[in-house]
Amino acid sequence: MVQPIDLAASDIRAMPADASTDLVSLIDRWIYVAMAALLIVVTLTGFIPDSIMKVGMVETGERLPFPPVLHLHAIAMGSWLLLLLAQTSLMATGRRAGHKQLGMISMVLAPAVVVIGIVLAPTMYRQVWDAAHAIPGGPDAAGLATVATRGNIALIQMQVGLVFATTVVLALRARKYDSATHKRLMVLAPIAAMPAAVDRITWLPSTMPVSPWSPEIYILLIALPLFAWDYYRLGGIQRAYKIWLALVLPTGALIILLWNTPWWQAFVPHLMGVA
Repeated sequence: MVQPIDLAASDIRAMPADASTDLVSLIDRWIYVAMAALLIVVTLTGFIPDSIMKVGMVETGERLPFPPVLHLHAIAMGSWLLLLLAQTSLMATGRRAGHKQLGMISMVLAPAVVVIGIVLAPTMYRQVWDAAHAIPGGPDAAGLATVATRGNIALIQMQVGLVFATTVVLALRARKYDSATHKRLMVLAPIAAMPAAVDRITWLPSTMPVSPWSPEIYILLIALPLFAWDYYRLGGIQRAYKIWLALVLPTGALIILLWNTPWWQAFVPHLMGVA
């Protein structure tokens, strides 16, 4: 019979009086699995309809073909989400040894996700830049608007890269001495990448591409279920959230300040190597 997963010592000391109830124990065991599944659902909800539409546009010549690095990014990020679901499921069912063995994949996959992301941002920017500047007589208003939007999106891509890479590194460092922080950081890391999927869910309210408020708010909303449960269980804010928020909030504020400013739009072509 599968035994319940033991909480970390820091969790046990802060348990409320009703922590022994079956419902609380069930949520404690499965909430990380539920969060991993939520990230996959959000990703599929956003990308499947959008990808079908864009593939059709490529086939009719309405859109440029997808660059190979975009396919690599989809494979790497999809693999990371599936790995997270597998890892949380192994821990929820008490298979710690399998969790540790499978965790070695993250040592290779995490750098791959980051490196591919670093290549992806300038590749996508150059694609729209080249298309806009290929128009005889120079870019028209629509082309310039597309380039400006891609330049703004680069800000979010930079936030994703920074938050994901830093969070994963800290999570892996904490795995031996602070399992409570480790497991939370591993779930929080890919949440920073969710704006790419959320922005493609057309029935959700959005401020894009006028401003980045909606993607920054959705990052926090997606993390809210885990944060709220932990706050209830622990009676305070666990260390992992302090680390993650210290990365997300300042970078989000910087994105809002720089979004579509003349300085950023003049600087981003140099950053992307096209100026």
